Amino acid sequence: MVQYLSSKSSKIKSLCSAQQADPYHIAMATCKFFFTIFLIIFPSFLLKSDARGEIAVYWGQNEQEGTLTKTCNTRRYAYVNIAFLSTFGNGRNPKINLAGHCDPDSANGCRRVSNGIKNCQGQGIKVMISIGGGGGSYTLTSDGDATAVADYIWNNFLGGWSNSRPLGDAVLDGVDFDIEQGQGGSAHYAALARRLSAYNNRRAGKRFYLTAAPQCPFPDHWLNGALRTGLFDCVWIQFYNNPSCEYSYRNRGGFRRAWRQWTSSIPARKFFVGLPASRSAAGSGYISPETMRSEVLPFLKGFEGYRGVMLWDRYNDVQSGFSSAIKGSV
Repeated sequence: MVQYLSSKSSKIKSLCSAQQADPYHIAMATCKFFFTIFLIIFPSFLLKSDARGEIAVYWGQNEQEGTLTKTCNTRRYAYVNIAFLSTFGNGRNPKINLAGHCDPDSANGCRRVSNGIKNCQGQGIKVMISIGGGGGSYTLTSDGDATAVADYIWNNFLGGWSNSRPLGDAVLDGVDFDIEQGQGGSAHYAALARRLSAYNNRRAGKRFYLTAAPQCPFPDHWLNGALRTGLFDCVWIQFYNNPSCEYSYRNRGGFRRAWRQWTSSIPARKFFVGLPASRSAAGSGYISPETMRSEVLPFLKGFEGYRGVMLWDRYNDVQSGFSSAIKGSV
């Protein structure tokens, strides 16, 4: 594009030079006018070609991370995943676990989080309910089980209706699949995604999103079937606690191969590199902000599907300031 615009610039200058010999000064004035307009517009093309990515973060597993409202008021994040709906499937009563933020079994439960959700959405931030997680008790035993869980999620967190919505009357923007355990592997999460997507297709107005956080070894054991449906908007791949594919000084090649495989094999709109927000946030996979800016982000930006960075989690980001350190380069 720059070469093309430079060529155009040369042609305009040549035209100006040719018209300067014309005794009619109006021609020269017209030429200068259009050349000035060109110089004004030219920088906008450069800015568009270097659009910045976004940051997603998980919130809900440490009360010391601050409220959801405070999290979104930092203006650092484009997506906030509320973690987690950690009990569901196989006849279980679904239940959220927001650590010390609130007690879902108390009289008011976690309904006060509703105000935080609305505040975030008012700032244009997408707020998702994340299902699964590294702990909890969840599994899907059949497609019928998946359908029942999808119906519960729709009525209690999204655009349906229930008199016992765990997070109050706020309507979340979608569902994040962070599936890391359970029997049967990925057999029935595709059915869950299809059922949720079917709700999305028949509701006018608000659009709902599906996102996922698979582990970086390809394919993901639990989510491969769901991801192959092509229904997911964002895929934030966990490049941590997986030494074979996470970034390190000795494993640049393994990281790059994994990223290429994910972005070329899974039909999703946006891909994010998932990272721990501090050294203590995960057993391995932490990358310093300096290395992110100098090595990792320049590599990722060479891929059309790259859209940003996902961080685990808000508490660790508060401690380290990681998102602030990389935001200008994402």
